[in-house]
Amino acid sequence: MASSSDPPSSNSSGGGVGGGGGYEIPWVEKYRPTKVSEVVGNVDAVSRLQVIARDGNMPNLILSGPPGTGKTTSILALAHELLGANCKEAVLELNASDDRGIDVVRNKIKMFAQKKVTLPQGRQKLIILDEADSMTSGAQQALRRTMEIYSSTTRFALACNTSSKIIEPIQSRCALVRFSRLSDQEILGRLMVVVDAEKVPYVPEGLEAIIFTADGDMRQALNNLQATYSGFRFVNQENVFKVCDQPHPLHIKNMIRNVIEGRFDDACVGLKQLYDLGYSPTDIITTLFRVIKNYDMEEYLKLEFMKETGFAHMRICDGVGSLLQLSGLLAKLALVRETAKPAGSF
Repeated sequence: MASSSDPPSSNSSGGGVGGGGGYEIPWVEKYRPTKVSEVVGNVDAVSRLQVIARDGNMPNLILSGPPGTGKTTSILALAHELLGANCKEAVLELNASDDRGIDVVRNKIKMFAQKKVTLPQGRQKLIILDEADSMTSGAQQALRRTMEIYSSTTRFALACNTSSKIIEPIQSRCALVRFSRLSDQEILGRLMVVVDAEKVPYVPEGLEAIIFTADGDMRQALNNLQATYSGFRFVNQENVFKVCDQPHPLHIKNMIRNVIEGRFDDACVGLKQLYDLGYSPTDIITTLFRVIKNYDMEEYLKLEFMKETGFAHMRICDGVGSLLQLSGLLAKLALVRETAKPAGSF
């Protein structure tokens, strides 16, 4: 445990984010890649963007995928590589937090598209619309016309979680780049870089817990790492789950083991303990699903368990979140264990 007392002295010089310099810069920003090639994961998507950065021939883009997978980072890095020193005056970035109704498209976006900026040969101004799927339908219709009129001088990059929420005419004018959740290995690789740079004391189980809570979201992983370090000065499993306030996977694992081994009452007692600790049914069922996904059991059983958990999750999302709903799920799982047969058996 000597390592847990290291951090204060190692950062007392104020050099690291943990010391006198305070926490002005979140690690998410501090370690945000500035080149497309530095973006972690999604190799196919990143390689397509690298080709655009190299050739300078940028189409209108839609980047779609879950949160924290590198969409905004990629497009900002691409803008830096394409426009260099002109980036400040040749890029307009609008986020979901900005007002993006039809008036903004008609005024702000149109004015920027009309603005004259001196750029290198073959380069265009860039308008980045983050969380584009939250734009109103009217705004999207107005945007479609603007994209058409100013296509010779301005390019659009739309980042969104669900590309289907963007109207078809805009989709047909853009190249679609899909991002998917990052693998545990990719997140671990980046965490190790940050841990080494910030001299964060940790145990491997602590990083495992951070990867588990992040669920393929790099932003979440770095935020959880920084929160755990700033709160406890040591990254281990217990501290991570305290900071993230998620049910401990070991409790959930014991519940599943009790169901599989036929000890239904014990599984219900474990569930009641978690519920009494104040975790919401959504937290419990989300962690339950992730644990089942990685649990070592027969494939046919795992698929049935995941199906039942999905149905229960759907009901809880509809507002029927209660202990009864979760207990019913455990009963369903116990029933599945009794009745399910491997595929092809009679």
